Amino acid sequence: MNTIIPVVLCGGSGTRLWPRSRKAKPKPFLPLVGDTTLFEATVLRCSREAGFGPPVVVTGALHLEHVEAQLPDPAASRVIVEPEGKNTAAAIALAALQLPSDAVMLVCPSDHHIGDVAAFQAAAQEAAKLAAKGWLVSFGIAATAPETGFGYLKRGAPIPESGGFAVAQFVEKPDLERALGFLADGSYAWNGGIFAFRAGTFLDELAAHRPALAAAVRDAVAHGQSEGTRFYPDAAAFARIEGESVDYAVMENTAHAAMVPAAMAWSDIGNWQALHEALDQDEDGNAVRGPAEIVGCTNVMVDTDGPHVSVIGASDLIVVVDKGDVLVCTTAGAQRVGKLAGAANQ
Repeated sequence: MNTIIPVVLCGGSGTRLWPRSRKAKPKPFLPLVGDTTLFEATVLRCSREAGFGPPVVVTGALHLEHVEAQLPDPAASRVIVEPEGKNTAAAIALAALQLPSDAVMLVCPSDHHIGDVAAFQAAAQEAAKLAAKGWLVSFGIAATAPETGFGYLKRGAPIPESGGFAVAQFVEKPDLERALGFLADGSYAWNGGIFAFRAGTFLDELAAHRPALAAAVRDAVAHGQSEGTRFYPDAAAFARIEGESVDYAVMENTAHAAMVPAAMAWSDIGNWQALHEALDQDEDGNAVRGPAEIVGCTNVMVDTDGPHVSVIGASDLIVVVDKGDVLVCTTAGAQRVGKLAGAANQ
């Protein structure tokens, strides 16, 4: 069994889950599905028993307290504190430079829900085997709907003696017509932002395709400082980085992109409707958390932190109450919550 180092990325503010998610405590650190937070669940499914080593967490100073409070074993973990957010390519490079070059990294967002942990762990082991051979591997999440909010991976030729495939194409977020075509085609999967590669392989590819970014991260690490289990990159060097996602900077440019299929009940919990779909529902598709009563409703979600909410005869509705703020929206409007002034200011 390959030992895999989980690299957990904690960034973003989760504005589309306002008012529950706020800048000071965004969605990774909230118990949105079950009793554990999304961040805790991310770390716990990367267990030692399943072949994982101690995690490396990349976060910002604003969320450092939450990270350290929710890590199952803070003393065995490494926390990299970014001076500012520079997107995923730089964050992953920071982690790679803290590891041996032959270490296999599994890059995981901290704010996703995975319902089938065994399937995730099996996919991680398969991805690690490919990564050890020099592949840069994406999880190809089994597409169950024509989602227009996700990028897609087109499956290419099978890789011999593995359960993986070459990536034939990275596809940006499609319109509905193209997404329906992808679903019917069967060779497309969602790009869920979970990756596996050797630390040295990733750094070599980053240097080849984004040399200025790679050099600035190396400089930030070389002049950074450790403080116990924390590492602080040099702020001046890090400020020179032009932020870019790992997809654009590396994955879409490398000649060694692979994917492993993963059917693991995955959700990015990207908005209230996505959270509703991840929760247990009654026979009419309703989900209730907190003091609430619903009568004659279908596909209604109520999430309240105290005030009693009553809903009668409604369909396709979301009601959220948090610390005096109230959100009422249709399921179709859930994508637009982040555009509210309250969500932007939090």
